[in-house]
Amino acid sequence: MTESVKNIVILISGAGSNMTALIRTAQQEQWEVQLGARVAAVISNQPGAEGLALAQALGVATQVLDHKDFESRAAFDAALQTLIDAHQPALVVLAGFMRILTPGFVAHYAGRMVNIHPSLLPAFTGLNTHQRAIDAGSTEAGATVHLVTNELDHGQILAQAVVPVLPDDSAKTLAARVLAQEHLMYPQAIKDFLRELKPA
Repeated sequence: MTESVKNIVILISGAGSNMTALIRTAQQEQWEVQLGARVAAVISNQPGAEGLALAQALGVATQVLDHKDFESRAAFDAALQTLIDAHQPALVVLAGFMRILTPGFVAHYAGRMVNIHPSLLPAFTGLNTHQRAIDAGSTEAGATVHLVTNELDHGQILAQAVVPVLPDDSAKTLAARVLAQEHLMYPQAIKDFLRELKPA
């Protein structure tokens, strides 16, 4: 392979189910051979995040940067940027990373940082999306993969998955149905994005 490998860095805060789906898909489909891309590292802001052990079990390097060790959001983001950049990432993937990012951090990764949000954007930005969809009487819910910008959950939409809202749904049952689709859509959306990504 003549061009350098496109490194992917995944940021998590918790269980890392989307991270796991992404790593498994990359390995099963041999992204390093097919796309010249690999998951280089998983970084968490939570030392106890379940996803760290899952990533390690799948053979991916992990790092922890506890946001509570920093006096400000900007100081944490600066340290996180240094950690990420050590991997020379082509793409930064947010997979349940529960931090609001500073404008400078977002600008640094403009056009190469993606997030998945559990609603059909532009509807229901922010938190508690499933309950809000039910309360609004929505007949459909879903998830959106988008580029990250300074405006929360407003970046360019890359992919969406739609599920029905059933009459007896709770936020929990709807979330589970949406999450199952996220695990299919997020790896595919990233694969499509990587195909379009020009070498640095």
